[in-house]
Amino acid sequence: MDSFDFATMWQKTPLPMIAILRGLRPEEAAEIGDVLLEAGFTWLEVPLNSPRALDSISLLRERVGMRAIVGAGTVLTTEQVDSVVDAGGQVIISPNMNLSVIRRSRDRGAISLPGVATPSEAFTALDAGASGLKFYPAEMISPDILRAMCVVLPPHVVCMPVGGVSAEAQQLQRWCEAGAKGFGCGGGLYRAGTECEQVRHNALAYAQAWQQVNSRAQRQ
Repeated sequence: MDSFDFATMWQKTPLPMIAILRGLRPEEAAEIGDVLLEAGFTWLEVPLNSPRALDSISLLRERVGMRAIVGAGTVLTTEQVDSVVDAGGQVIISPNMNLSVIRRSRDRGAISLPGVATPSEAFTALDAGASGLKFYPAEMISPDILRAMCVVLPPHVVCMPVGGVSAEAQQLQRWCEAGAKGFGCGGGLYRAGTECEQVRHNALAYAQAWQQVNSRAQRQ
């Protein structure tokens, strides 16, 4: 999926956040998926360094059906791209910018969200067919740097800070003012072993923070 089609698809997402479920186990995948859907999350990522990640991806796809997009994070090789797509994954997310991974994702019909941190990486990823850009680690990039990069990037491109994104409306607001159009939510949402009710609490906190940001934007 190219960046224009992805931008159109992403604009229709009520809660523009990807739930990063690092450490998720297959036996809890269905329940965690239900909780996240109830809170409004419709993009679910299982990093491949999680236990039996491909099994969790398959189980989540079966559970959520057409209600959410499911994919993998920490995808580093073309072989992993194939494994994820074969397991039912729809989105390929990486911490780095690997041209082979981007192209294989495109060829397999998957959404490609590579990790970038510089203008050169961002433009190279888009030229290779990236659907959107994961700005990682966000702690290193900062809203000011993202703002400067968005000045030169095509305006339709979906830029997502990932890393240290909290459920605080003020933080989300700063990123949005800098040009962010979405976020990846990791440790503040889910960590390995987190009880389901705690995940529910965390997910609702992120959703409420986004509602505050969105309400402010609509009033302006």
